[in-house]
Amino acid sequence: MKPDTPKTETAATAATPRPRPSKPVPSPSDANRPFWAGCAAGELRLKCCKACGRHQAPTRAACHCGGLAFDWVAVSGKATLFSYTVLHRAPDPAFKDELPYVVAIVEFEQGGRLMSNLVGCAPEAVHCGMALEPVFETVAEGVGLAKFRPA
Repeated sequence: MKPDTPKTETAATAATPRPRPSKPVPSPSDANRPFWAGCAAGELRLKCCKACGRHQAPTRAACHCGGLAFDWVAVSGKATLFSYTVLHRAPDPAFKDELPYVVAIVEFEQGGRLMSNLVGCAPEAVHCGMALEPVFETVAEGVGLAKFRPA
Protein backbone atom coordinates (compact mmCIF):
# COMPACT_ATOMS: atom_id res chain seq x y z
CA MET A 1 0.00 0.00 0.00
CA LYS A 2 1.33 3.42 -0.89
CA PRO A 3 1.79 5.80 2.06
CA ASP A 4 -0.71 8.30 0.62
CA THR A 5 -3.41 5.71 -0.05
CA PRO A 6 -6.30 6.13 2.42
CA LYS A 7 -7.17 3.11 4.54
CA THR A 8 -10.67 1.75 4.16
CA GLU A 9 -12.65 -0.13 6.75
CA THR A 10 -13.52 -3.71 5.94
CA ALA A 11 -16.75 -5.33 7.12
CA ALA A 12 -14.81 -6.98 9.95
CA THR A 13 -13.17 -3.78 11.25
CA ALA A 14 -16.36 -1.71 10.88
CA ALA A 15 -18.32 -4.17 13.03
CA THR A 16 -15.68 -4.32 15.78
CA PRO A 17 -16.58 -1.86 18.56
CA ARG A 18 -13.73 0.40 19.50
CA PRO A 19 -12.97 0.71 23.19
CA ARG A 20 -13.95 4.06 24.65
CA PRO A 21 -10.85 6.02 25.65
CA SER A 22 -10.50 6.45 29.38
CA LYS A 23 -9.96 9.85 30.95
CA PRO A 24 -6.70 10.50 32.73
CA VAL A 25 -6.90 10.16 36.51
CA PRO A 26 -4.89 12.40 38.86
CA SER A 27 -1.91 10.76 40.54
CA PRO A 28 -1.86 12.12 44.10
CA SER A 29 1.47 12.90 45.70
CA ASP A 30 2.26 13.63 49.34
CA ALA A 31 2.03 17.33 48.49
CA ASN A 32 -1.60 17.19 47.23
CA ARG A 33 -3.14 13.93 48.52
CA PRO A 34 -5.41 15.72 51.07
CA PHE A 35 -7.05 17.67 48.23
CA TRP A 36 -7.85 14.59 46.11
CA ALA A 37 -8.96 12.55 49.13
CA GLY A 38 -11.20 15.39 50.27
CA CYS A 39 -12.87 15.55 46.85
CA ALA A 40 -13.44 11.78 46.96
CA ALA A 41 -15.13 12.29 50.36
CA GLY A 42 -17.26 15.19 49.07
CA GLU A 43 -15.25 17.85 50.87
CA LEU A 44 -13.23 20.68 49.37
CA ARG A 45 -9.86 21.19 51.07
CA LEU A 46 -7.40 24.00 50.43
CA LYS A 47 -4.01 24.82 51.86
CA CYS A 48 -3.98 27.53 54.53
CA CYS A 49 -0.71 29.36 55.10
CA LYS A 50 0.46 29.04 58.72
CA ALA A 51 2.21 32.43 58.51
CA CYS A 52 -0.62 34.65 57.19
CA GLY A 53 -3.77 32.50 57.07
CA ARG A 54 -4.29 32.96 53.33
CA HIS A 55 -5.94 30.07 51.46
CA GLN A 56 -4.04 28.56 48.56
CA ALA A 57 -4.73 26.21 45.67
CA PRO A 58 -3.43 22.67 46.23
CA THR A 59 -0.74 23.18 43.59
CA ARG A 60 1.00 26.15 45.22
CA ALA A 61 4.30 25.34 46.90
CA ALA A 62 4.66 28.77 48.55
CA CYS A 63 2.27 31.43 49.79
CA HIS A 64 2.23 34.96 48.39
CA CYS A 65 3.71 36.07 51.73
CA GLY A 66 6.62 33.67 51.25
CA GLY A 67 5.35 31.13 53.78
CA LEU A 68 6.15 27.49 53.11
CA ALA A 69 4.17 25.81 55.90
CA PHE A 70 0.51 24.96 55.36
CA ASP A 71 -2.41 23.24 57.03
CA TRP A 72 -5.12 21.56 54.96
CA VAL A 73 -8.53 22.99 55.84
CA ALA A 74 -12.06 22.22 54.66
CA VAL A 75 -13.77 25.17 52.97
CA SER A 76 -17.38 25.71 51.97
CA GLY A 77 -16.58 25.64 48.26
CA LYS A 78 -18.76 28.69 47.62
CA ALA A 79 -17.06 30.50 44.80
CA THR A 80 -17.45 32.94 41.94
CA LEU A 81 -16.34 32.46 38.37
CA PHE A 82 -13.14 34.43 37.92
CA SER A 83 -12.38 33.45 34.31
CA TYR A 84 -13.24 30.73 31.81
CA THR A 85 -12.89 29.38 28.31
CA VAL A 86 -15.14 27.11 26.28
CA LEU A 87 -13.45 24.14 24.63
CA HIS A 88 -14.85 23.05 21.28
CA ARG A 89 -11.99 20.64 20.50
CA ALA A 90 -11.12 17.85 22.88
CA PRO A 91 -7.54 17.93 24.20
CA ASP A 92 -7.80 14.14 24.48
CA PRO A 93 -10.18 11.69 22.73
CA ALA A 94 -11.63 10.71 26.11
CA PHE A 95 -13.27 14.16 26.39
CA LYS A 96 -14.86 14.22 22.94
CA ASP A 97 -18.36 13.28 24.15
CA GLU A 98 -18.42 16.26 26.55
CA LEU A 99 -17.84 18.97 23.94
CA PRO A 100 -18.33 21.84 24.22
CA TYR A 101 -17.31 22.21 27.86
CA VAL A 102 -16.18 25.00 30.14
CA VAL A 103 -12.77 25.15 31.82
CA ALA A 104 -13.04 27.63 34.67
CA ILE A 105 -10.94 29.49 37.21
CA VAL A 106 -13.03 29.72 40.36
CA GLU A 107 -12.31 32.07 43.25
CA PHE A 108 -13.39 30.92 46.71
CA GLU A 109 -15.11 33.19 49.20
CA GLN A 110 -12.36 32.26 51.71
CA GLY A 111 -9.70 33.16 49.13
CA GLY A 112 -7.67 31.09 46.74
CA ARG A 113 -8.38 30.04 43.17
CA LEU A 114 -8.65 26.70 41.42
CA MET A 115 -8.91 25.53 37.81
CA SER A 116 -11.81 23.16 37.26
CA ASN A 117 -14.79 22.42 35.02
CA LEU A 118 -18.13 24.17 35.07
CA VAL A 119 -21.06 21.74 34.72
CA GLY A 120 -24.84 21.99 34.73
CA CYS A 121 -24.88 25.15 32.64
CA ALA A 122 -24.93 25.82 28.91
CA PRO A 123 -21.67 27.46 27.78
CA GLU A 124 -23.57 30.46 26.38
CA ALA A 125 -25.06 31.14 29.87
CA VAL A 126 -21.65 31.34 31.56
CA HIS A 127 -20.42 34.73 32.76
CA CYS A 128 -17.65 35.98 35.02
CA GLY A 129 -18.85 36.74 38.53
CA MET A 130 -21.53 34.04 38.61
CA ALA A 131 -21.99 32.26 41.94
CA LEU A 132 -20.82 28.64 41.99
CA GLU A 133 -20.93 25.61 44.27
CA PRO A 134 -18.88 22.40 44.12
CA VAL A 135 -20.01 19.00 42.92
CA PHE A 136 -17.76 15.99 43.34
CA GLU A 137 -16.94 13.01 41.18
CA THR A 138 -14.97 10.04 42.52
CA VAL A 139 -12.70 8.75 39.75
CA ALA A 140 -10.55 6.21 41.63
CA GLU A 141 -10.07 4.88 45.14
CA GLY A 142 -9.35 7.93 47.31
CA VAL A 143 -9.31 10.30 44.32
CA GLY A 144 -12.09 12.70 43.50
CA LEU A 145 -12.56 15.70 41.23
CA ALA A 146 -14.15 18.99 42.25
CA LYS A 147 -16.30 20.48 39.52
CA PHE A 148 -18.56 23.49 39.85
CA ARG A 149 -22.14 24.35 38.93
CA PRO A 150 -24.20 27.52 39.22
CA ALA A 151 -25.32 28.11 42.80
